Amino acid sequence: MSDTEEIEVLEVAPESEELLDVEPEENAGLNKAIDTYRKLIEKNDGIEPLTEKEQENLEKRIKEIEEREVVERIEEHEPIEIPCEKGKITIGPPTLTRFEKARIMGARALQLSLGAPPFIPIPKNARISLDISMEELEQRVIPITIRRVLPNGDYQNIPIDYFDR
Repeated sequence: MSDTEEIEVLEVAPESEELLDVEPEENAGLNKAIDTYRKLIEKNDGIEPLTEKEQENLEKRIKEIEEREVVERIEEHEPIEIPCEKGKITIGPPTLTRFEKARIMGARALQLSLGAPPFIPIPKNARISLDISMEELEQRVIPITIRRVLPNGDYQNIPIDYFDR
């Protein structure tokens, strides 16, 4: 195409705007799930077809499923801190989980191996930094706070002293 050639511009006809106002089609995933549910219930009874009452109950349950609100957009939520009142842990179990223990011991063992001073006298049976970090965790002398987070972003900062042994 040369610089002197004109480019033809197509204008959109006003009638085509009406096509944009078409209602969105029904949720195909929901319809597929309902069909699968119906087949499972009908096959569950085996050879005999469903009785009138069972068919009525099935239709009632399907109607309930169809009427449920579908969440299409997640509302923005500003995460907030849930305070630890009177040493009470409101998120998760009152003890350290195995994952929290592993994370704490691993981080502390790394610190010790890089030359950090231990918080306890080194036990005679300790051969590696992980042994020292395990003992420190058992004695609860590591100054650390665990942050437990809920799916909506809310969190609770829990000092290690609040956990049951």
